[in-house]
Amino acid sequence: MPNRKFADGEVVRGRWPGSSLYYEVEILNYDGRSQLYTVKYKDGTELELKENDIKPLTSFKQRKSSSTSSSPSRRRGSRGSRGSRSRSRSRSPGRPLKGSRRSTSASHQADVKEMRREILEVKLTPLILKPFRNSVSIYNGGPEPEQSEGKDIPHRKPQERFTMPQESSYVSTQYSLRPRREEVKFDEVNSKEEKLIAKEPDLLRMFHVATPQRKELEFGGIPGALLIMLGLPIVVILLLSLCQQGNPSLLSFPSPLPALCDLWEPRASGLYLLWFFVQALFYLLPVGKVVEGLPLVDGRRLKYRLNGFFAFVLTSAVLGAGLLWGLQLHYLFDHFLQLAVAAMMFAVVLSVYLYARARKAPRDELSPASCGNAIYDFFIGRELNPRIGSFDLKYFCELRPGLMGWVVINLAMLLAEMKEQNRAAPSLAMVLVNSFQLLYVIDALWNEEALLTTMDIVHDGFGFMLAFGDLVWVPFTYSLQAFYLVRHPHELSWPLATLIIALKLCGYIIFRCANSQKNAFRKNPTDPKLAHLKTIHTSTGKNLLVSGWWGFVRHPNYLGDLIMALAWSLPCGFKHALPYFYVVYFAMLLVHREARDEQQCRRKYGLAWERYCQCVPYRLLPGVY
Repeated sequence: MPNRKFADGEVVRGRWPGSSLYYEVEILNYDGRSQLYTVKYKDGTELELKENDIKPLTSFKQRKSSSTSSSPSRRRGSRGSRGSRSRSRSRSPGRPLKGSRRSTSASHQADVKEMRREILEVKLTPLILKPFRNSVSIYNGGPEPEQSEGKDIPHRKPQERFTMPQESSYVSTQYSLRPRREEVKFDEVNSKEEKLIAKEPDLLRMFHVATPQRKELEFGGIPGALLIMLGLPIVVILLLSLCQQGNPSLLSFPSPLPALCDLWEPRASGLYLLWFFVQALFYLLPVGKVVEGLPLVDGRRLKYRLNGFFAFVLTSAVLGAGLLWGLQLHYLFDHFLQLAVAAMMFAVVLSVYLYARARKAPRDELSPASCGNAIYDFFIGRELNPRIGSFDLKYFCELRPGLMGWVVINLAMLLAEMKEQNRAAPSLAMVLVNSFQLLYVIDALWNEEALLTTMDIVHDGFGFMLAFGDLVWVPFTYSLQAFYLVRHPHELSWPLATLIIALKLCGYIIFRCANSQKNAFRKNPTDPKLAHLKTIHTSTGKNLLVSGWWGFVRHPNYLGDLIMALAWSLPCGFKHALPYFYVVYFAMLLVHREARDEQQCRRKYGLAWERYCQCVPYRLLPGVY
């Protein structure tokens, strides 16, 4: 690896993408894998530049002094005699011994053109703008309400659009980035020579500390990642064990851990492996359209086949046929804990395989979230898109085994409730829980393409965090309400059920409409149906929505998620707090991700994000938070 040229904290001049102008910037850090410097401008904008897009301050000072060395001579000559003027010209190394003022001006203009040509020969670093998570939900989401890249929307009315101060661009490029506070002036001194002058940011007050900055790690860094990996399996086992008790009160938490022999059953492990590989087979079927994901660091776009909904229909048909032929899903209820342990073991083995193969992965295929530490990279994932041929492991695990397994487990709990409680039909509470969560899964599979823009796909690697979350946490903790109702029945009245249904529909409408509006604006910002929306233009070329659902709160999709989570738990009643564990967990996760999204958007959009926060003051709950 070549040695870096600039140190962290050093103040240099960096080329602004989209122009040939250089501004004073501070070096924040250097990524040895991509060989890119992260620099910071005065307005808070942070960009990644290549080394040949960065110049030391001394080179500009020398160039400036050489280009203006003749000016004092001319000014002194204008006040002196003709002889002094000719002596002044003769002493200047940049002037000919003889010649008219016109030839002198032409020579200087040639120098200026040569300097411009030299500046324009510096290659522009491609700026890869990384999208963020649209939602904390399993499949759909992003941190910022930005939905378009590049151009302003021509059909917008001026009075309906919030805009930043008009800024000019010296060079128009495909990046659609506008240099900040840039001016082109012409200085006519004696010979009316052209000089390009750019207003440079004053960094003296901002860069008062020049110390190396390390990459910020999520989840409490390395200690937090280690604690999460050790604690999550214990939490799952404790929750399921507590739910099986006759009195699942929080006062009895933690419940006694079962014996090791009760946690393992070969048949349960074999059943889980069969389920996983059957879903993998459905994933490989040549059915459904093929779409491209977002550009990677090297500019490539991976291809994905969208057949999740077809796989769900096929799974439902096979499962229905099995039930007609006498398949007993009650086995899932009887061996629920053993199945969860089998999924944990499979997730750990998969994580070890992913980390081992990532050690040999090329640099441009590594995850931006990885840091080089073995523990943290094993947790967050080292390789961004691990594939076996065309089989994308991360994309497959996001929606297939866990999400569809959640529906199968809920159905098994519904049948187990009828058998355990000697019912001819399932309870109204169980029907509501199954219906609400089935709608959530179908919506995810129907809008499968939205998964390609989430941070899970474009930023986080595939490691223990996603493997455990997709294969264990989703199917075995999201089904906690249905598992609870099997042993703890709750009779729900129809008036109360109507209110819960209304609450669920309210949350779903907010969730789906917010995401649909964002996705539609991201795909086609000139759609006449979106002409009424107001936006704020940012220096990155993207627009922030400040009206519609995204003018209601900053994260309306998160709000819809939270309302739906509450509606899933209300059918269980209020005898015990255990069914509401998911609501508390989900609220904490939303607050964490919302705070992280705020920080990333503030760093990404700078002053534009400050103005957006003034237009949309509330984050999640209007008038509250």
